[in-house]
Amino acid sequence: MIFVEINIIHGIESGMGKQNAKFYVVWQGRETGIYDSWDACQVQVKGVAAKYKGFATREEAEKAFAANPEDYITRKRHLPSTDSSASALQLHSGDLPSKIILPALAVDAACSGNPGLMEFRAVIADTGTQVFHRGPYVDGTNNIGEFLAIVLGLAYLKQQNLSWALYSDSKTAIAWVRQKQCKSKLEWSAKNQDLLLAVRAAEKWLHENTWSTPIYKWDTQHWGEIPADFGRK
Repeated sequence: MIFVEINIIHGIESGMGKQNAKFYVVWQGRETGIYDSWDACQVQVKGVAAKYKGFATREEAEKAFAANPEDYITRKRHLPSTDSSASALQLHSGDLPSKIILPALAVDAACSGNPGLMEFRAVIADTGTQVFHRGPYVDGTNNIGEFLAIVLGLAYLKQQNLSWALYSDSKTAIAWVRQKQCKSKLEWSAKNQDLLLAVRAAEKWLHENTWSTPIYKWDTQHWGEIPADFGRK
């Protein structure tokens, strides 16, 4: 189990969650094309207006590259009243800004049962591009997934030196992150030991790191489902 814990900690600290996709299509950027690593793709898209997305296979990537990018990078919902200005961070206090601040990372978790099979992910809020995905974990809960997603999101943004906002629709998980402790009452067992190790690694990261990323509660009532939503409701 030590090996598992090392992998979890390494994944949090290095932002490796973004590596799920193996092929990256760049429709718009410094140089368009299909790239077989995130590092190669990032050179083409970072710091410029870009359209890109990751795919699991080259076949999917080639099909997408030949098509209209809007068929793949769908803005699944219209983000109302967005505000990308730096001053917006000073205008909004508390957990819920009146406008969606961009750029931003949005995280979400899904759980089949409570407890049950749990997974979580993060996407770029305005494009829906997946940044990382973890799971499924056995005998997890939605709030634990949200907690882990926020921490991995914070680590990713810090590692990439990105001054973005971060959104979660779990008030509970946001509180846990601020308290630097997952306060779930889930019963731990041999079945979900990997999940426990992930939680402990996340708590360790919170205690050993600082961050400037503002964390906001996503206003589902007014904005619709969070962009990272798994769509299983």
